[in-house]
Amino acid sequence: MKRTKTSKSPPVSDTTVQAKTGKVWSEWFAILEKWGAAKKLHKETATYLHEKHKLPGWWAQMVTVGYERARGLRQVHQTAEGYNASRSKVFHVPLSKLYAAWKDAAARNRWMKGDAFAVTTARANKAIRGTWDTGISRVEVMFYAKGRGKSQVTIDHGKLRSAKEVHKMKTYWGRQLETLMALLKG
Repeated sequence: MKRTKTSKSPPVSDTTVQAKTGKVWSEWFAILEKWGAAKKLHKETATYLHEKHKLPGWWAQMVTVGYERARGLRQVHQTAEGYNASRSKVFHVPLSKLYAAWKDAAARNRWMKGDAFAVTTARANKAIRGTWDTGISRVEVMFYAKGRGKSQVTIDHGKLRSAKEVHKMKTYWGRQLETLMALLKG
């Protein structure tokens, strides 16, 4: 694996990780080094932390990712299935109006460039899931009410092939959300 664009700083502070796990990062890193985590798969390491050290599942994942990033084994935005790009935006429109701009293909074509997004499932005013670029990657769009006349959309674009593609898709989604905002204001 190419070892570039890693983050040497853990995803949460020593204070937080100690409060939640009983140890600071350097203690977890020493435990994982001694166990040989650098040569193990992500799942093996998370399972080891969960079973042997009794970390709850989420914290076993967090410590594993922190270790992998610090040791150059995982890049920022990298997951076991590739890379993820996320975007989020609050709109000053009701939730149903924001959802409709995504759900209806004709409405979506008014603001979304290209036709790479194909809806596979939808839950009214909650979520839309689909594929991107004929199924190569996946897109999950979540919708949240944010008070009277306000709503939020979050996009999680997964199974991307590289950190470069993450940057490209974050830029793309940012532009599309700005276009959608302008359309919904008008």
